[in-house]
Amino acid sequence: MRLTVFGATGGVGGEVVGQALTAGHEVTAVVRDPSRLPESLDARTLHGVVRLDDTAAVRAAVAGRDAVLSGLGARGRKAGGVAERLTGRIIDAMEAEGVRRLLLVSAAPVGPVPAGEPLVDRLMRKAVRAALAEVYADLARMEAALERSATDWTSLRPPRLTDGPCTGAYRKVVGGAPLSGRSISRADVAHAMLGLIDDLTAVRQGVGVAY
Repeated sequence: MRLTVFGATGGVGGEVVGQALTAGHEVTAVVRDPSRLPESLDARTLHGVVRLDDTAAVRAAVAGRDAVLSGLGARGRKAGGVAERLTGRIIDAMEAEGVRRLLLVSAAPVGPVPAGEPLVDRLMRKAVRAALAEVYADLARMEAALERSATDWTSLRPPRLTDGPCTGAYRKVVGGAPLSGRSISRADVAHAMLGLIDDLTAVRQGVGVAY
């Protein structure tokens, strides 16, 4: 497939790029800072590298692609509206070029609470939401923008992200969240994103992923 990946220098985005290339896909990377790309991802490996602030280049990067994937988001507790703003750029480019399939990363607290959630998980969720309130508010606005868009989007909602390996052994709930799901590796989130590209049940849905 022909894929465009936003946030290719981030934890999830970098994993998406690496796994997609290994699987034989053609990958174009869209980044905020090309100098942060690993040396292994050069012109011989990628189909192209585009700066996120180059509107015309971003449109060209998504044109004719089979899917667009994004790992963009805040890098700390102060979101500054980054997820909503940058995802808006992606949506504008895709709608202008008539590209439909979009998969991106959100977070578990933005989605529904699993039925039968234990008290300890409920308290933990409340504490995390309070500590990262600005980040989750930004992600909620991002998801609202997805709802308004003409894209065939899927929002992956992981809990705490780790730097563990890609196992392929995780739980996935379309429209909900795994019960007592407390963590998942960035590599497995990337694995789930790639695996959901052709999953019609996940179109215009949030998908909870966790161990």
